[in-house]
Amino acid sequence: MEQLRILHTNDLHSHFEHFPKIGRYLKKAQADQSVDDIYTFDAGDFMDRSHPLTDATEGQANIKLMNGFNYDAITIGNNEGISNPHWVVEHLFDHADFPTVLANLREEDESMPKWAVGHMFLTTKKKTRIALIGLTAAYPMTYGPNHWHVKMLGDSMDHELAQIEGKYDVLILLTHVGLKMDRWLAKHYPQINLIVGGHSHDLIEHGEKVGHTWITQTGKWGNYVGDIHLELEDHHVIKVVPRTISTASMPEEPEDKAVIQGYYDEGKRLLSERKVANLPEKFADDKVAAVQVSLDAIADFAKTDLAILSSGLFLTPFKSGIITQYDLQNALPHPMHVVRSTLKGYDLWRLVMEIEKNRHYLDHFPLQGMSFRGKIFGQMYYKGIKVDMRRRVVYVNGHEIDPQKEYKIACLDHYVLVPFFPTLAIVGENEFLFPQFLREVVGKYLAEKYPLTARSEKDD
Repeated sequence: MEQLRILHTNDLHSHFEHFPKIGRYLKKAQADQSVDDIYTFDAGDFMDRSHPLTDATEGQANIKLMNGFNYDAITIGNNEGISNPHWVVEHLFDHADFPTVLANLREEDESMPKWAVGHMFLTTKKKTRIALIGLTAAYPMTYGPNHWHVKMLGDSMDHELAQIEGKYDVLILLTHVGLKMDRWLAKHYPQINLIVGGHSHDLIEHGEKVGHTWITQTGKWGNYVGDIHLELEDHHVIKVVPRTISTASMPEEPEDKAVIQGYYDEGKRLLSERKVANLPEKFADDKVAAVQVSLDAIADFAKTDLAILSSGLFLTPFKSGIITQYDLQNALPHPMHVVRSTLKGYDLWRLVMEIEKNRHYLDHFPLQGMSFRGKIFGQMYYKGIKVDMRRRVVYVNGHEIDPQKEYKIACLDHYVLVPFFPTLAIVGENEFLFPQFLREVVGKYLAEKYPLTARSEKDD
């Protein structure tokens, strides 16, 4: 009889408020002498640039803290692979003490990223051979513009399984693909013993068995830690007992609050040192002014005359005087990118009708996911577009819309993903503009329009 213990996390999203407790739990569990071997894994989205420290250090603070968790292997999520510029991902793991397993991502020349392996092997004290395969969400629409080639899950599994055939006794997947796709993997690849998953933020308190495969996931933000007990006989898995431990139930130490606050304060200090622009008085506590200048910014970035943004994106207004990267990060923490969408006039008219139809519904609509880090969707604002809803007429730059003419409009990947404006996703020719985030696009525009060297008197 052989007994293994597998500890796991997923979708930590830089929720450092849980890190002290998680660290202590993992350290104690990793010292367990009652089992033969203990392994610790993470299933991606460990970083989130909505936290000042992560943003200021481009994820290096996360790597340093995760080194202390003694992971045996991790895979990446979309918040690592898509929300960072390509060059940041290339160096993200330079100082990591753990391997990254990722079978379905390639450089543009089809070479393997230098920081990843498609699969790896672990050998227990009793010589059981464990194969690990890592998979992340296959989003070609956003990985492509960021100069990555992401591969479909089935193709990647077929390739890796051919490479490891006959070389393992137990097969474990580290996935950041969501519960629906984990179930698909379990159904189509019954040789998988265990999937340590993430992405969909599902809390599966005692695991889920699909055929011969156990699927586990711990929800989000480090609210839970996964702790799985496996029993093996003659190198074959005969029993799997998954469970999740609430972080809230773990004991708190007196210094925890100060440590957690220190993470935030250090990020704030670093970002506050990076001055961006010198804004005139009109920006003092005026959220509409922030929205309007941001519309100008994304239109300028996308080289369009038209743009749309929602007020819920702006967690705080801007301010007059010196504005820093911290101020922008605090106002616009979302890891979103600008999209240039090309639409025929009749489709642009339809998009505007969708916006107007949903306007009052969205004004106070609570929203989560799709890279949104705020609370409510808010009001929609236009640049270059006016609407006469009584006559259902749309004007573009002062002229009634031409149904056959092509128009280009700046928006966000967020609006392509949310279900409120289907026209964008269905018929829009959408170009995802990487690598800058929304706040970086806005910051560059503000720096050019309102330079630090002098207070601008312009109110336009």
